Amino acid sequence: MKLQKLLTYIRKAIDDYHMIDVNDKIAVGISGGKDSLTLLYGLRRLKDFYPIPFELSAITVDLGFEQYDTALLSQYVKQLNIPYYVEKTDIASIVFDHKKEANPCSLCSRLRKGAFNERAKAIGCNKIAYAHHKDDVLESFLMSLLYEGRIHTFSPITRLERSELELIRPLIYVREGEVASFAREQELPISKNPCPADGITKRQEAKELICSLKTTVPDVKERIFSAIKGSGIDGW
Repeated sequence: MKLQKLLTYIRKAIDDYHMIDVNDKIAVGISGGKDSLTLLYGLRRLKDFYPIPFELSAITVDLGFEQYDTALLSQYVKQLNIPYYVEKTDIASIVFDHKKEANPCSLCSRLRKGAFNERAKAIGCNKIAYAHHKDDVLESFLMSLLYEGRIHTFSPITRLERSELELIRPLIYVREGEVASFAREQELPISKNPCPADGITKRQEAKELICSLKTTVPDVKERIFSAIKGSGIDGW
C-alpha cells in the first residue's frame, strides 16, 4: 500500500469522528509491531499538511522481557523527529512469574495501558493513539459476540475518565493486509513480539474464524464492518 492511500484512510477516520482538535498533544504507543509503526509514520506525515496543528510523541512500554531491545525503535523515531520515551516496567514478571495467569493477556493489557497512560499524562499529552485497524474492529466484535454474548466492539474514540485522556484510533479504515504491505514497502523496523502468549489468544481464534468465513462469503469483512457502523453501537 502506498503512503497516499494510508494517509487518505487516516484522514478520513480523523475527519469522520473528529479525532483531532487544535494543538492536541498526542502520544502514540509503539511496540515494534507493524501496526504501531505504521500509525506513527502515517500521523507524522499527516502532520506536515493537516489543517489542524497537533503534536506527536511516541511511547514504548517495556514489559521487562530480557530479549526486548528498543534501540531500533529509538533510531526510527529519531528519524521522524518525534520525542521518544521508554516506560520500563516489570509487567512480564508480574504476569508470568508471580500471578502465573492462565489467561495472561487481560492482566497484561490493563497493566500496560496503565503505564502508558501515566507516561502520556506526565509528558503533557491530552490524547493517546492506538494502532487498532479494521481487522481488529471485526475481531473484537466477534469476540464480544461469541465469548461475552453482547453486540459490541471498541469505538473510534474513547474518553478515559480516570486518566482524563481521549483515546483515538486513526487506523480503523485500514485493513491488516494493507498495514503489512505498507510496513514492507517502507521497510519499517519491525521486531518480533517476545511475549510467550503471542498467537494463541482469543483474538487469534476470531481472526481464523473470519478467515474461514471468507471461503463462502468473500466480502464478509466489509459486511461485518457495515453492520457495525449501522448497528448503533456506542461511538459508531
